[in-house]
Amino acid sequence: MSTIITTGGRPDAISLELAMEASRSLGYPFVERRKASIANLQRRHQAHVIVAGKGRFELFRIGMDKPFFFHPNTAVFRLKRLSKGEKDPLVEAAGLVAGDSFLDCTLGLASDSIVASFVTGESGQVTGIEADRDVAYLTSRGLQTFPTDANKLREAMNRIQVIHSDAHLFLQSQPDASWDVVYLDPMFHAPIEESSNFTPLREVGVHSLLTDLWWEEALRVSRRRIVVKDRFDSTVFERFSMERVRRPNTKFHFGYLIK
Repeated sequence: MSTIITTGGRPDAISLELAMEASRSLGYPFVERRKASIANLQRRHQAHVIVAGKGRFELFRIGMDKPFFFHPNTAVFRLKRLSKGEKDPLVEAAGLVAGDSFLDCTLGLASDSIVASFVTGESGQVTGIEADRDVAYLTSRGLQTFPTDANKLREAMNRIQVIHSDAHLFLQSQPDASWDVVYLDPMFHAPIEESSNFTPLREVGVHSLLTDLWWEEALRVSRRRIVVKDRFDSTVFERFSMERVRRPNTKFHFGYLIK
């Protein structure tokens, strides 16, 4: 299925330039909106639609009820908690400290990478791998342009490097023990109903389960620790002999392996 890029219903010079920039970056054709609905554009061009607005890009894949767009989501209140000296489950599971390098193999909306970037700071390195080209583009742009008055949040987002790649292939290209922490967050094998904010992400992106090959490459590339997030009822933690961080009253757990 092809993809086209258009503007909002009443485009201005800014949204038009953003649409053209996305068209150049992604190689998708630009189509003038001419007040057509998204559904009409999808039917007419038999294509998914990316809309460039003044505030954000929105991805409308055919069949989606709601668009995918970037938002830091849970990272906002997690950073507030960390600023107050409270603990974060990912930070604890990964043993993250300032200056660490953190490789997020399943970036998505980058909420966990934002938290990692906040903790590792200016001396650290956070890179996110996203296999879906459109998700990678929207998240990359969002990390650089999301409007916020929270300086720490903005700085954490701006430090993250986004790479469009298959995680397995990227891991295979990395030297042994080249990242302090390798983080794997495959799409849960079944949706968590309370997590409605992530419904559009389930409908886009590239979803795969954690395979032996993926694990072996992560093990080779990590210098200190591998961290996995999955549903509470997943067998992946026992399968790869990880230490599970059990979190009462939550639907997902973290597991880690210290090398």
